[in-house]
Amino acid sequence: MNFKPLSDHVFIEAIEEEQKTKSGIVIPDTAEKQKPVKGKIVAAGPGKLGEKGERMAMSVKVGDVVLFKKYGPDEVELDVKKYLVGDEGDILAILD
Repeated sequence: MNFKPLSDHVFIEAIEEEQKTKSGIVIPDTAEKQKPVKGKIVAAGPGKLGEKGERMAMSVKVGDVVLFKKYGPDEVELDVKKYLVGDEGDILAILD
């Protein structure tokens, strides 16, 4: 299924990082984990419309790896794949 976000919405594929304690113990997948805060942009809208009707360019693009607010994006499922959908404002930083 193809999809195209509207306005300044982005679809993010979460990047699950291996959880370790400071002493190096790996926390198994069966343990309760927090929501991810790192992901890859898989789709981005064209940007918001300004007050005068001009399109404001997005700061992120498809392929960017980003940090986002833990509870900002909503989770959706399309074709048995889970994505996080949020606004550009939910993104805190682009990682190099």
